[in-house]
Amino acid sequence: MSKKKNFKVTANEIDLRVDKFLAARNEDLSRSYIQDLIAGNQVIVNGKQVKKSYQVQLEDEIELSFPQAKEVELQAENIPLEIIYEDQDLIVINKQPNLVVHPTPHYKTGTLVHALLYHCDNLSGINGEIRPGIVHRLDKDTSGAIVAAKNDTTHVNLVQQFERRETKKVYQVLVEGKVKYNQGKIDAAVGRDPKDRKKMAVTSKNSKKAVSTFKVLTRYEGYTLLEVEIKTGRTHQIRLHMDYMGHPVVGDQLYGSLQNELGAKRQLLHSTRLGFYHPRTEEWREFVAPIWNDMETIMSKLEGRD
Repeated sequence: MSKKKNFKVTANEIDLRVDKFLAARNEDLSRSYIQDLIAGNQVIVNGKQVKKSYQVQLEDEIELSFPQAKEVELQAENIPLEIIYEDQDLIVINKQPNLVVHPTPHYKTGTLVHALLYHCDNLSGINGEIRPGIVHRLDKDTSGAIVAAKNDTTHVNLVQQFERRETKKVYQVLVEGKVKYNQGKIDAAVGRDPKDRKKMAVTSKNSKKAVSTFKVLTRYEGYTLLEVEIKTGRTHQIRLHMDYMGHPVVGDQLYGSLQNELGAKRQLLHSTRLGFYHPRTEEWREFVAPIWNDMETIMSKLEGRD
């Protein structure tokens, strides 16, 4: 049976093309993929099939169906992992840079999932063959703490905690420029970039609330190391929020970083601390992930400038 999602059009969405409407409501799906679903008659509006050019109207009822995923047998791969904690229910990893979390059309091997299949006897099957055990994700070049579930009960519990914003997600990030304030809050909604569907943007149109708080850890010559806690979990949230306040993440060429005198080979963003209630014991647990050498080396160079 295929998975389905249902939507109702609101007043501020009137006259959007149906493919744009669905892309805005499903930030993890590309517009081209949605257009393929429309072409395959997987999108129904008020009980009828439509073309991608259809302009949605107030209170239109839209049903989006996903065809049954083709099962792909993944091969376990002996990829080194820095394990912070592991028990019968879950595993917490300090994910290294340049590691994709789960397979995609562009990354069919060499992902965290392939590594977990090698290191773990079992993983939750809720996400199917492609994403076993994956509860949340980090970008390929974002490093740090990430948790995976070994059974379905743990998986459901953790997902609910993330959805209810009961988890704690703290990052360290090196940004360009000297941040003026010692601490602050960024409340700026995030949605798909209307000019580039591969990017996200701070926007008031077809967006979702996104809140980050920050405090200054160290000011260097021309740079600032921040601790950022995200209260929501939007795609590329920290990277967008840093650029939004005029201090893009060092090495983040997708969002605002225009120079790279420090030689960063990725955005210098690291998930330092992850906290949640253990699904079995209900005890609050926090896990700390040490910063990886590439980011540590760059900060050491900056310290030598002072």
